[in-house]
Amino acid sequence: MAFLYAAVGLVIGIIIGIIVARLMTPEYKKHKQLQKELETAKFELEQHRQDLSDHFSNAAEMLDTLGKNYTKLYQHMAQTSSDLLPNIPKQDNPFITQSTEEPSEERSKPEETPETQPKDYAKGSTGLLKEQPKTYVDSPKLNKAS
Repeated sequence: MAFLYAAVGLVIGIIIGIIVARLMTPEYKKHKQLQKELETAKFELEQHRQDLSDHFSNAAEMLDTLGKNYTKLYQHMAQTSSDLLPNIPKQDNPFITQSTEEPSEERSKPEETPETQPKDYAKGSTGLLKEQPKTYVDSPKLNKAS
């Protein structure tokens, strides 16, 4: 029975000794310190990213406000210049441009895209991408131009 108590005490002592040795070694302390530094660096990086995101969001809002205020100022200057100088011709007024005039039908129409591909007007192979000598296409328009 005494042998059993001694064996159990020895096993418990070895387990406690391993745990204490593991917690008290410099490598364990260094590992914990590095882990803490890593977590701090990750937090700072995430904070920096959030700050950058906030900065760009604020900058975008300010640019939008600046654009709107510029448009409003330009329209005000155009209106007051036409009110204060009613006899000046439109071409001499620096604030009356196409942007302040009413849009015409041509500018309001979206560009139409063709449904078919454009035709290739070259007759035969030009050899542009090959290392063969170039073949010139005879054309009456080219002959008249030269």
